Amino acid sequence: MAYDLTAPLVIGISSRALFNLEDENAVFEEHGLKAYADYQRAHEKDVIPPGPAFQLVKAFLNLNHLQEGQRTVEVIIMSRNSPETSLRIFHSIEHYGLDISRAALLSGAEVAPYLKAFKTDLFLSANS
Repeated sequence: MAYDLTAPLVIGISSRALFNLEDENAVFEEHGLKAYADYQRAHEKDVIPPGPAFQLVKAFLNLNHLQEGQRTVEVIIMSRNSPETSLRIFHSIEHYGLDISRAALLSGAEVAPYLKAFKTDLFLSANS
């Protein structure tokens, strides 16, 4: 289903802001991309704990329940992960019942060019 992106507040969020992926990031930093990908595949069914922006995103998504039939907020995952390593992210989104259905999985590419493409009003990231 296509959304009219001129009306809702469009929030892009990194996977590390939505979920606590600090252990996984440490694997990446210390052992590289292959070890990270292997780790993610080995833990594909494990639910990821909430991250620093999780409650904020839940609150934003709850705004969609204020007026029936009107989508107030659209949240889009914008991750430098590859599609194959992002299965845990989508499994966790489903587990928590988050109304997030779109993502840009960039396989290491920069997020910035996608902000305009998705008409993003706000971007939340765990990177400092």
